[in-house]
Amino acid sequence: MSEETSRLLPVEITGPAGRIEGLLQEREGVEPAVVALVCHPHPLYGGTLHNKVTHRVAATLHARGAEVLRFNFRGVGKSEGVHDRGRGELHDSLALLDWLRRRHPGARPWVAGFSFGSWVASRVAAAEAVVERLILVAPPVHTQTFEEMRTCPVPKLVIQGTADTVCRPENLERVYPSWAEPKRLEWVEDASHFFDRRLAELAAAIERGLG
Repeated sequence: MSEETSRLLPVEITGPAGRIEGLLQEREGVEPAVVALVCHPHPLYGGTLHNKVTHRVAATLHARGAEVLRFNFRGVGKSEGVHDRGRGELHDSLALLDWLRRRHPGARPWVAGFSFGSWVASRVAAAEAVVERLILVAPPVHTQTFEEMRTCPVPKLVIQGTADTVCRPENLERVYPSWAEPKRLEWVEDASHFFDRRLAELAAAIERGLG
């Protein structure tokens, strides 16, 4: 598929708290096999849909043929509402997943997220049996329980930097064994929390993990 047919479309979708601002990466005239929702890191610490890790995850999935929606949680950018400590953000994400599924009823839904966004994504996958794959980058298991992952049967790809001082590798190693199969953990050597100078390695880890 030539890159010329690929386009980035600004979208505004009505969510539970009002307008949600998003960017849709699609290919004109092509019905995708996969639609993917990508959730950004913590809104109170500068997280937006333009975060470089969120962007790289989306670009990597789009390069594999997926139609990908990045969006701003409530209270971020042009999205209406106020930060809701993960509760309202879950409802935002569920509404957008529904929008993607209605747009492409035949496509397989995937959900991905980085840091805070991975916690939201994990609960979307636990709540929606239709989700076929879950990608968690630097999950903040030190601040959230991720308890749904112990029983959620969706295939999980977890990506963790070995030099992450925010979401530390040892915290993930403590809880990951309790998460339900199928699952796969990919390490990115010397990667910090924001994968500084390791974004290409992040993309490669996603490719490896997805096979």
